Amino acid sequence: MQPYLAPSTYIDFDHPAVAAQAAALAEGLEGSPLALVKRCFEFVRDEIRHSADFQLNPVTCKASDVLLHRTGYCYAKSHLLAALLRAHGIPTGLCYQRLSVGDKGAPYCLHGLNAVYLPDIGWYRVDARGNKPGVNAQFTPPQEALAFALQDPMERDLPEIWAEPLPVVVQALLAYDDVGQVLRHLPDVPLLAASAA
Repeated sequence: MQPYLAPSTYIDFDHPAVAAQAAALAEGLEGSPLALVKRCFEFVRDEIRHSADFQLNPVTCKASDVLLHRTGYCYAKSHLLAALLRAHGIPTGLCYQRLSVGDKGAPYCLHGLNAVYLPDIGWYRVDARGNKPGVNAQFTPPQEALAFALQDPMERDLPEIWAEPLPVVVQALLAYDDVGQVLRHLPDVPLLAASAA
């Protein structure tokens, strides 16, 4: 579990502002890890604005920058949620879905979310991208309530739980200064061909 508990360049819970926010979110919740996960999730979901939804700059990637500017793409918001939870010793990883950019069909892009290791449940996915009409992500363990359901044959729930952001995600967030540029260059990964039976 150690990789899912460690600070890093983009999940920088050792930053004073992130550590302070993590401590503030834990007030009054001693001994209640599920309540703490829910509070941190709802903070990132509701208080950090999704960059594309609100057309907000700057483009953020590091958890501390997401917190400072109160905005981020789904990927960056997942970095902040991982940082807040890891600050409390709660194992947290990064997950991705491959979704259609439109309603169906190409082009496709990655969507970033989190997996949290919960007592008595195991790895549980949460999606703090931010709710809006048609999107209603919640914290309802053991049932998942994610932002998006798969609707297209080329969409995927990628099964991996990563300790660090995918390089293609970091590259997309660092390459552009404007949220509109990121929106035109969202990261994607090729699907592996199914192996012959």
